[in-house]
Parts: sequence; structure tokens; C-alpha cells
Amino acid sequence: MSPLVEARLIVIKVGSALVVKGRTGAVDRDWLDAFSQDVARLRGRGQHVVVVSSGAVALGRARLGLAKRRLSLAEKQAAAAAGQSLLMRAWEEAFEPVGLRTAQVLLTPDDTEVRRRFLNARATLETLLRLGAVPVVNENDTVATEELRYGDNDRLAARVAQMAGADLLILLSDVDGLYTADPRRDPSAEHIARIDTLSERIEAMAGGPNQADGVGSGGMATKIAAARIAAGAGCATLITSGRRAAPLAAVESGARSTLIATSQRAAAAYKAWIAGSLTPQGGMTVDAGAEAAVRRGKSLLAAGVRAVEGDFGKGDAVVVRDTEGRELARGLSRYDADAARRILGLRSAAIADVLGYEYGPMIHADDLALANRATKPDDR
Repeated sequence: MSPLVEARLIVIKVGSALVVKGRTGAVDRDWLDAFSQDVARLRGRGQHVVVVSSGAVALGRARLGLAKRRLSLAEKQAAAAAGQSLLMRAWEEAFEPVGLRTAQVLLTPDDTEVRRRFLNARATLETLLRLGAVPVVNENDTVATEELRYGDNDRLAARVAQMAGADLLILLSDVDGLYTADPRRDPSAEHIARIDTLSERIEAMAGGPNQADGVGSGGMATKIAAARIAAGAGCATLITSGRRAAPLAAVESGARSTLIATSQRAAAAYKAWIAGSLTPQGGMTVDAGAEAAVRRGKSLLAAGVRAVEGDFGKGDAVVVRDTEGRELARGLSRYDADAARRILGLRSAAIADVLGYEYGPMIHADDLALANRATKPDDR
């Protein structure tokens, strides 16, 4: 079965050249209307979709009358500010006729790289998807600087896929996948339908950006780099042409694409990252009831926590131990150490009365990675 059919959560990156007509700087409404029907079909069979959309700067450039030239950082930020509302209006008008609600999400690199903000952004995406909305994500170019930005929305889309725990990342391109050489320059270039390992040889095949339309900044090289990020998070990547109407339906009907596979599932990759790549900043000791719940894959509630050690922040990794000091799991705390100490032993309904806010369980099940075996600190 096609990964496009099997995927539970799909992140789709749509570039400026698809959203905006390069010569006029106007929204390509025909393309958006067809694409919205594509997304509605996925949603109708129970799949969740996040759209990562470029186009704010291109639309804002036209709105502000900025000439077709390289913009300064201040001009680019101004164009993004002027164009973002136009971009969201275009998506709203495209999705509304097919019964889908949209929600704007603007991110900066800190939102996917700093764990505290990562948890906040992920919780927002999860809630929007649970409520049936289609999040439309873009980089917050109004505040981004050249030194602190994703650089292109292929990379942003990969980070969003990683954060959301997506099963499939779709990068809509100006070509229908990866070739052994640039097919625009070499007519003998051969299409590659599937890639199981991203080797140096594969990366060398990626060409440069196609900026003939005067919009966009990405190219096949950035898509391969994005696919590597996604693969590390257990997410496969599909690269195909977005130039055709309803590009997703076209792929399901046999249109050319390149699938970059991954050997692990997104949830497993995320938990492996928690278990092996993060240095714990503190610990929590839990009672027998909480221990049993954690072993069954449940969230760690404040009511089951008996002690808190260390000086950790929200989103930091902590070790979860039983009353004998054996390590049960590692996870990302939704509260900092001070707040955790104030609410340990409390039922969930009482947390907001004590703190004035409530972020759910002490550690959510999705952020808990069980230890391979229970070990005491002295056993290591």
C-alpha cells in the first residue's frame, strides 16, 4: 500500500511558486482550490494534515510594490508582514468550500530547537488537529534574522514533521522527484522512484534551486537535507511535482515521485531520542501506582510523584525512578522543578488552583521512554 494512503499524519510543504503566480504576484486560486480538494480527500479517510506554506514575502512584495530585486532584511520582514494576512486569506478561501477550517501557526527556530518551546508548539499542533483544523505553518519572517532562521521552508517542514510526529513529509517541487542528474539540463537523467539510504552519492545528485519564476529559495539539495532530518525522526519523505492540479491524487494514480524511506517509526525514533540523546537535568520518584501506569505506557500524573530532584526547566529531560531508586523511564517534564515540587501528590484538577495554570500530566506518555530494564544508580 502507498505511504500516502497508510500515513496517519502528513506534513505537506507548498512552495511560493505554487501559491503565487510569479509574473503577477497574485494568488494562484485555481491551484489552491484543486489542492484543497486533495487535502479534503485525505481528511475524509481519517488522515491528519499539516500544511507548511511559503508565499508571504512574495505576496507582500506585490502588495507593497517592491521591485523584482533582492530585498534587504528590513524589506523582506516588511513584505512578510504585509503578505502573511493575504496568504492566510488565500488558504481560508480555498479550504472553506470543502468544509475545512484553517489555523495560522508562525514559527521561529527556537520553537523547534528549544525543548520548552518545542513542547508548547507541539501541544498547539496536537490540539488543532484534534479539533479538526488544518494548521497552516510558516516561518515568522517578520522577526526572523538572517542569522536565526530556518533558511527555507523545506527545512521548516522537516522540523514540523519531527515535532508533530508525522509519518510522511511531502515536498511539492517543480520536478517530479530526484533524478541521477538535473533533468532540465541533462535529458538522459534517470528518475529514482525509491531511496532506502541517503548516501553521499544520492546527495550529490541534487541540483540547485529553480528561481526562474522569481519566487522561492529552495532546490533539490534542500529537499534531500530536509528528508535526512525527517528520516532521523522516523518520517518518510515523498518528493513530487506540485505543478499539476491535485498533486496528491496524481501520485496515488501513479504519477512520478521519489519516496525516501525510513527504517523506524516516528514514535519510536522520538522516544529513542529522549532515552539516548538527552542528558537528564533532574529526577522524579514515583509511587507503586504511578510505576505500574508508566510501565503500561500511561502518562505520569502529579498525583503519583513522591519526590523531585534537581533544578530543571520545562521541557528538560528527567529520570523517573521507583521508590527503590531504580530507573523506570526518562521523559520531558511539562513543569519546571519548582512547579513540580509544588504540585507533586496533587490530583490533576487541583493543579491550576496551586499554580494558576495547568499543562496536563507531569510527563505525557508521548514524552516518556521506558528503560530497557530497571536499574539502580549503583548498577551503572
